[in-house]
Amino acid sequence: METRERYKVSTLILEIAAILLALLFLSPFYFVLVNSFKNLGEILIDAASWPKQFLWDNYSKVWDAINFPLVFRNSFIITICSVIGIVIISSMTAYRLVRRPTVFNKILFTVLISSMIIPFQSVMLQLVRITSLLEIRGHLYGIIICYLGFGLALSMFLFHGFIKSVPLEIEEAAVVDGCSPYGVFWKIVFPLLTPIIVTNIILNTLWIWNDYLLPVLLIGGNNDLTTIPIGITKFFGQYTKQWNLALPGLAIGIAPVIIFFLFLQKYIVEGITAGSVKG
Repeated sequence: METRERYKVSTLILEIAAILLALLFLSPFYFVLVNSFKNLGEILIDAASWPKQFLWDNYSKVWDAINFPLVFRNSFIITICSVIGIVIISSMTAYRLVRRPTVFNKILFTVLISSMIIPFQSVMLQLVRITSLLEIRGHLYGIIICYLGFGLALSMFLFHGFIKSVPLEIEEAAVVDGCSPYGVFWKIVFPLLTPIIVTNIILNTLWIWNDYLLPVLLIGGNNDLTTIPIGITKFFGQYTKQWNLALPGLAIGIAPVIIFFLFLQKYIVEGITAGSVKG
């Protein structure tokens, strides 16, 4: 009986701690959502209070000010194309490195993984110069190519660990049945990678959708290529900060990716755990 009571008390304490931690992490969303319906004066006076009057026209003003359909389209195209490319290229690369563990492939894997420790800020100037020389700066496909380069290392690392958990006997049986090497990967191996594929999709979508630095470097003043994060910065000037418009913009911008994350987040733990255990 004492053990059962102690267990219940300890469980209650853990649940309370978990609830408090969840509230802590959710508090930024509360401030963004609540203050998005206030005027600027009310936000500056008390940002934590409930709105005295819900100003729904804040959202319509933001929609027109940043041309939301355009910036949403740009962010959507960049994110979708970059994520699909990262998943396809990194999965194929990881599969080759795992199934062909030659000395060269081991060195190549080490070099690719080592690239993750290079700070982005240290290559910013060189990136601008190279993209200008190649004439891909100021184009959507230029931004997508750069995201492919910066995102492949981590995704390949996750795929590399997960592919080790795929039984080699399944592939050998497919080869005996007359399946080609590409057929083995796309028809047999790739469907088995679903958990880690979803994990990579989620992680890269969250990163690319919310990224500000790379697009602002490569857009080159072209307003037609503005993304959501760059569009929202229009409300922050040197002397004025239009929080009453910036916060509705943030709410609109993060809504699609939050919905996307809630639908797929259950795969994150499964994918990363499987990859790390077998890696």
